[in-house]
Amino acid sequence: MNTLNIIGRKEEIRKLKKCYESSMAQLVIVYGRRRVGKTFLVSELFRNCFTLRLTGAYNQPKEIQLQHFADDLRHVYHPDLETPTSWKEAFLMLRSFVESLPGDERQLIFIDEIPWMDSPKSDFLPSFEYFWNSFGAQQSNLMLIVCGSATAWMTENFADNPGGLFNRHATRIYLHPFTLCETEEYLKSRHIEWSRYDIVECYMAMGGIPFYLNQLDEELSYSANIDNLFFRQKGGLWDEFRHLYRTLFRNSDLYVKVVEALSSKKMGMTRNEISVAAKIPNNGDLTRVLQNLVDSDFVRQYYFFGNKRKNMVFQLCDNYTLFYFRFIKDNYGRDERFWTNTLDSPARRAWAGNAFELVCKSHIQQIKRKLGILGVLSQDSVWFSVPENSNDRGAQIDMIIDRRDRVVNLCEMKYSINPFTIDRDYEMQLRNKIEAFREATHSRSALHLTMITTYGVKRNAHSGIVQSEVTIDDLFAPYAY
Repeated sequence: MNTLNIIGRKEEIRKLKKCYESSMAQLVIVYGRRRVGKTFLVSELFRNCFTLRLTGAYNQPKEIQLQHFADDLRHVYHPDLETPTSWKEAFLMLRSFVESLPGDERQLIFIDEIPWMDSPKSDFLPSFEYFWNSFGAQQSNLMLIVCGSATAWMTENFADNPGGLFNRHATRIYLHPFTLCETEEYLKSRHIEWSRYDIVECYMAMGGIPFYLNQLDEELSYSANIDNLFFRQKGGLWDEFRHLYRTLFRNSDLYVKVVEALSSKKMGMTRNEISVAAKIPNNGDLTRVLQNLVDSDFVRQYYFFGNKRKNMVFQLCDNYTLFYFRFIKDNYGRDERFWTNTLDSPARRAWAGNAFELVCKSHIQQIKRKLGILGVLSQDSVWFSVPENSNDRGAQIDMIIDRRDRVVNLCEMKYSINPFTIDRDYEMQLRNKIEAFREATHSRSALHLTMITTYGVKRNAHSGIVQSEVTIDDLFAPYAY
């Protein structure tokens, strides 16, 4: 097995190796959003170990899927194999192939983009379940890896399936985007030597998606790369959004309406607010859409402080999606140097504050490590107060860490090119915010103001209000397994 070219993924590699070295039949489910590196991980790790590889074809009918299935099988089994007319027949052929193999050697079959094989009215899933339950699960030498980007389909039919495949020697591996640490490591492997400030900005625009990062040109600056990929005519990622949701979700229009609504509100929305803003009935369809978006790392759900379920907040957490709605959707093709030419514009500053918050919340473990509370049971939430009148601005806290040791970290996130300066007015705002939180929640815990910034807080007469600090260097800490 080869791990030399794989960045991060240590826990995933450990699980895959364990399954391969097992003396039992193994069904491994690898899933995650489009472009996150699922196929690369499996292909690179098991480069010379595959007995058979099968791949689904996007948006093709059953007949084409079966043709591709037979073509792949012919290469390793029998050149005169006839094309099956049903999935039941196809999996009988696969069974015959496995039975022809040496029983004392590990046999690795990889089915990539398996959701695409399940075309309408194809009976693919029942046929697959029957193949595995009646035969595959009894073959101690067989390891079957199935992989798919349609995360909702994978979750419903494999990962959380209480029916045919539940607990049938199954190992579930969900692939998340790269962390900042892994992104930095990946860029260095591409000989891209950027400052951590530029890496964070890049992450704020496209997230830790390996495929996106692979499009970066090492000879260009961060800003020039963004222009080249997203704003130049027919740039490398100019039409990514059009494919992203369509390949991940059926009835993708509903999903796009929800994320577009969420992109307009930094603090997120309640379910009722989403229903109104997206013009979608508040019913089971909305429940399914929200859950699938959460499962796919596009949306994060938070409890309002106090763990009141009725006040659950949904927040867009996919950096690329936010970037698309803020800038790409209305500006593609208008100015090929749009990103460079809008440096320090009000729109950029507003976006940067929001996007940096998303980056911080996706690195909550690194934040807790810096605060020394990784071993302390805690719950993350949000809090805001509703203005009582037109003169009241209300108050909000970007992130709250409510700890079992009776300390609450009130986290403020500020993105700036220099150490952040707290002046007299901002100090008063912070004190008023802390007091508003204490009065509204009746919290008896110690309230610690935590500033999460790019380069720390500048020491002055007003900085003493801060109990703890986290910087972008802290966010680059490796993930602790």
